[in-house]
Amino acid sequence: MSNSLVFFMVIPIVVGIILIFFRESPKLQSWASIGVVTALFGLGLYLLQEVRTQGILRLDFGGWEPPFGILFVADTFSLLLILTTLLVTIICLLYVALSPRDRMINYYFYPLVLFLNAGIIGSYLTGDIFNLFVCFEVMLLSSYVLITLGGNRIQLREAMKYVTINIVSSWFFLVGIAFLYGSVGTLNMAHIAQRVAESGSDPLLTVVSIVFLTVFSLKAGLLLYVWLPGSYSSTPTVTSALFGALLTKVGVYALFRVFTLIFNEGTLLPTFIAIMAGLTLIGGSLGAVAYTDIRKIAAYNVVIAVGFMLAGLSIGNTLAIEGTIFYILHDMFAKALLFLLIGTMIFLTNKVHIHEMSGLLKNYPTLGWTFFIVVLSLAGIPPFSGFMGKLLVIEGALENGSYVLLALAIASSLAVLYSLLRIFSQCFWGETIISAEEQRPLPVMRLLPLVVLAGITLALGLGVEVVAPYVQAAASLLDPSTYINAVLGGT
Repeated sequence: MSNSLVFFMVIPIVVGIILIFFRESPKLQSWASIGVVTALFGLGLYLLQEVRTQGILRLDFGGWEPPFGILFVADTFSLLLILTTLLVTIICLLYVALSPRDRMINYYFYPLVLFLNAGIIGSYLTGDIFNLFVCFEVMLLSSYVLITLGGNRIQLREAMKYVTINIVSSWFFLVGIAFLYGSVGTLNMAHIAQRVAESGSDPLLTVVSIVFLTVFSLKAGLLLYVWLPGSYSSTPTVTSALFGALLTKVGVYALFRVFTLIFNEGTLLPTFIAIMAGLTLIGGSLGAVAYTDIRKIAAYNVVIAVGFMLAGLSIGNTLAIEGTIFYILHDMFAKALLFLLIGTMIFLTNKVHIHEMSGLLKNYPTLGWTFFIVVLSLAGIPPFSGFMGKLLVIEGALENGSYVLLALAIASSLAVLYSLLRIFSQCFWGETIISAEEQRPLPVMRLLPLVVLAGITLALGLGVEVVAPYVQAAASLLDPSTYINAVLGGT
């Protein structure tokens, strides 16, 4: 069954190429895209059960066994991220399909989303470091086009920042791979882990690890997040939702995979990551409470989430890793919901600042209470999905004695709660600013994807016992030998 892993990349790319020739048929494009992603989601569910019963799956391309060939590796961690990516994509595509016709559809939006998914999922599956670079580039090339759709001046300016920084970071990534290959003579990540462990203290490998930390931090928005708030707040609603929910998680995944599998010895790198995570939590919190532009507030909440995830990695014990995996899954759904809600508010009012909106709850009660749900979820209030992840990371910090990170994690949660409650209280309560004549209709079908996402955040919180065995299996990241043995066997 491991041969089916290739479908996750091949099918979106092939269907995306075909849909390019159906630009004048947006309904065909939308439902074909939704159908493809839904089918892959079903495949992912099946493979998750296969991994649970049979162990890690491996696909060797061309019959070349590791460490010589290209391969895909599917463990519980990667499949959980793939399933969440696909489900978020389905809901975002439904949001576009059920909304009034958007001009983005005329610019190959659906094929680009399929290409984006192929790059993201390929990044989660690849078992060699060079093809991680290749999959990053597939993802980024799609995102470069998506981030410019709409084409206003501010958006293009922020897109230039995004493209420039990612091109520079990709160049450094390639340089790091070259030095790593020159040092250990292999690109297979499991084999690299073996060689690095055997080499002991090598100054060149230390430099390479710092290069990778810098590159993946840029991708994730860890400390080096200067590009993120402007880029994510200037794009169309669905693009912001996809970016905020999915893109930074690829950088976070790369940090987790590389620094639990390959560079997992010593205390220097975890200390660096802890410092960067702490500063990211501080910077994100200050941005979230300082701005009145609701798009910027949402974008800085992405920064806070990245800081929290990497705080869990730096703490590094089982509780923290399990909590971080819970938190990543929660955040992908909750951030998609937040950006879709923000975009819907702007669509209804043509306003972007808190003080320009008021009384929306009277006009759009379902929208208002859905926003309140995402506030509670992102703040980590039980029984919503954010609670368990935050609780486990906090327990892990206490167990590890990481009291500074613990304080920053709690403070950042309060900043999230304050920043989003400010939007809810000022934009949804009070006297309405929209007269009966000015009120724009909000069709039930446009609300449906938002309500579904809100339901998922609640279900994920209430269904912790169902998800917990998979998260605990994913936390085997802390034991690199599991991955190495599955890939290399007796090699």
